[in-house]
Amino acid sequence: MNGKVLITAYVHPSLAPALRAMQYEVVVNEKINRDELLATIGDYTGIIITTRLIIDKAVFDEAKQLKWLGRLGSGMEIVDTACASQKNIQCFSSPEGNCDAVAEWCLGTLISLRRNILTASEEVKQAAWIREANRGMELRGKTVGIIGFGNTGQAFAALLAPFGATVLAHDKYKQGFGSNHVVESTLDAILAQADVVSFHLPLGNETQHYANDVFFSKLQRKPYLLNSSRGSVVDTAALQRALDAGWIAGAGLDVLENEQLATYTVHEKQQLQDLTRRANVIITPHIAGYSHEALFKMADIIVQKLKAAGY
Repeated sequence: MNGKVLITAYVHPSLAPALRAMQYEVVVNEKINRDELLATIGDYTGIIITTRLIIDKAVFDEAKQLKWLGRLGSGMEIVDTACASQKNIQCFSSPEGNCDAVAEWCLGTLISLRRNILTASEEVKQAAWIREANRGMELRGKTVGIIGFGNTGQAFAALLAPFGATVLAHDKYKQGFGSNHVVESTLDAILAQADVVSFHLPLGNETQHYANDVFFSKLQRKPYLLNSSRGSVVDTAALQRALDAGWIAGAGLDVLENEQLATYTVHEKQQLQDLTRRANVIITPHIAGYSHEALFKMADIIVQKLKAAGY
């Protein structure tokens, strides 16, 4: 046997059998809490996580036998990767697995906003047949700004190709990625020209409240804003002020700064109520990457990466 693997969340049913075929003993504990993890992590060679658990130095210090960590999805901000590297623990993620699902959410949400689909549907449910007020806008000929051009940003750009929209993509850490329908862009160009701005950024010191009052005030074309990355990339209070000031036409959010609604303060409840009552705002519960296909692909990609690394 190659050791024991702990699966800490709901995963595709194919993952545990695949790991067993690699000669691992697999333990599934989808509800494991931090204290339980700290008490038992020393028994494991590998661990599979999603977004629920923070794997920090305290966890790694107890993980005496751990050789690898598999993160289903993208974004490694919940893992102390520097500590993992110091302890020779290899970390794998699978952003390739759910990027198409995220891209589809972005496109669907964007079209819903620009064509007033949700608003019009709700009006019909209330026996109101309102057409002129729900006249929408097409994507053809418009400019979409994509900030962060990793797996999800590239997947969203690919879906936009048939719509005849100009795609301006900005990534601080990438160059030379322009193509027939993607223009490698500066942030200033996006702020000046974009009719849509979509965030595809990891969360870190540079991106915490990336969309703040200064950012919103520089937008020149009253764009729609999409955030399917991390909630804290957008300053919620600044977003409210931007909507009030008319700096943006609307917003589609799949992520929030605090997604634990049961823990909300009075202020956080007021913020959420304010956003959800706006007809030009769509909020979904972090489901952009949640498709049945993505669930399988993320698991399969982790297995393939483990095999390629010799585990």
